[in-house]
Amino acid sequence: MNAIISILPVVLLFVLMLGLKVSGYKSALITLIVTAALALWVAPAIGIVPQEYAGESVYPLVWWSVVEGALKAIFPILIIILMAIYSYNVIVESKAIETIKSQFTSFTDDKGVLVLMMVWGFGGLLEGMAGFGTAVAIPAAILIGLGFKPMFSALVSLLGNTVATGFGAVGVPVITLCNEISSGGATATTLCEVSAFAVVQLAPLFFLIPFVILMLTDSKSWGKNICLSLWVGAVSLSVQLLCATFLGAETPAIIGSIAAILAIIVYARLFLPRKVKSQSAKVSTTGKTLKAWSVYIFILVFILVGGALCPPVEKFLKAHLVTSFPLPVVGTMFKFGWISNAGVMLFLGSVAGGLVQGLSVRQLSVVMARTIVNLRFTAVTIISLIALASVMNHSGMIAALAEGLVAVSGSFYPFFAPLIGAIGTFVTGSDTSSNILFGKLQANVAHQLGMTGQTSFCGFTGSEADWLASSNTAGATGGKMISPQSIAIATAACDMKGEDDAILRKAIPYAIGYIAICGVIVWLGC
Repeated sequence: MNAIISILPVVLLFVLMLGLKVSGYKSALITLIVTAALALWVAPAIGIVPQEYAGESVYPLVWWSVVEGALKAIFPILIIILMAIYSYNVIVESKAIETIKSQFTSFTDDKGVLVLMMVWGFGGLLEGMAGFGTAVAIPAAILIGLGFKPMFSALVSLLGNTVATGFGAVGVPVITLCNEISSGGATATTLCEVSAFAVVQLAPLFFLIPFVILMLTDSKSWGKNICLSLWVGAVSLSVQLLCATFLGAETPAIIGSIAAILAIIVYARLFLPRKVKSQSAKVSTTGKTLKAWSVYIFILVFILVGGALCPPVEKFLKAHLVTSFPLPVVGTMFKFGWISNAGVMLFLGSVAGGLVQGLSVRQLSVVMARTIVNLRFTAVTIISLIALASVMNHSGMIAALAEGLVAVSGSFYPFFAPLIGAIGTFVTGSDTSSNILFGKLQANVAHQLGMTGQTSFCGFTGSEADWLASSNTAGATGGKMISPQSIAIATAACDMKGEDDAILRKAIPYAIGYIAICGVIVWLGC
């Protein structure tokens, strides 16, 4: 009964979006209200709410849970989404997007190569550097600029923004997972082991996702699609596995995506016919190219210098201008670094690049104002969903839901373990949040099932508990594909307001297959 009550918000969200075709922001807001009502009056009655919150104290618990969710949604998720889309709008305003488009189409006429380059290569790089929706918003918007249909652009961007999300934002999700499952903080050994396990569990998808993207782009070119997906998948998998095994969680998505971009270029040069340049085609000079890409160059430099690749700068940024205060009742600490978050890096890169591209401060301000207005419904959606997740977490509903699944599945739990991670991402929109919610649960279940020894799978040996915990982030990457937040970002980037349900319908079959494959791999490794 506890699990049935706890799953009602998730079911309601699906029904509203899929069955009744209610817009994303309205569905999220209605579901938040219903979830709060369940937490106030139903959860205490059936014993879901923790004992210390019984009675009148449940009211401030729900209120402060909503406040916590709203704060987490704005700082930094909405800020990063806003700045990611702002960066794209800047290059549109400066007309630099035309140069970028011509360069993407200059080395080949093959649409499959272009799309794979954009959503798997460039999108993976954005995910590794910034995360939080940038890898959906920017590639989708650029694909539309290249002439692809909005629905197609949204779908392939969501598909592409899966495997890399476990190591998004310089490895934050996996680092968070390791901290959750390790008493006293994660060691370098644990980080490398969990990172490698996560890559191994996703191994088949390194080949399947590129193949699906290529088939969606051009369903007739089976031979080329198979060869290209095998080649790009092999390069991406091997590089990410090496980075995860020897370097940890910070670099697999970044270095792996750069390797994928190079692999796609090599394939195009060796096996595809050279593009025939028309007499009217414009040749971009080095200066013009650097100017066109200046926004993303500055963003990359700021993120790398302000991140884990430059520890002294990272330490300074994280130690200054940090807002931190405890949230009453819910027992958590809200903390936000005003100069250390990726949103600031995106903003600085966008402004610096925009100035280089010839925009005035007034033009940059107008673009910012227009971006904020266009994202007003997306903001409502994301704030409502994160607040919903916070209410479910503190009221005990998420724990009850996961425990119900454990009770039903028994010894087959490892097959369903990625599903729990996917549910976490579906509800919160974040791989990191899913690991916070369910990471410790996965490790505890491993001990309950007697998984206290070592496991070996495909030559990789490590703790059975770490193997099962890693499945949470592997499954979470699949849930990212159908998360209402990700879909809200896609609708905003593709100007498809009110079509959240249509995108969700398209993405669900792929997400189910994705999560099932992860489940099989995790089960085989136990």
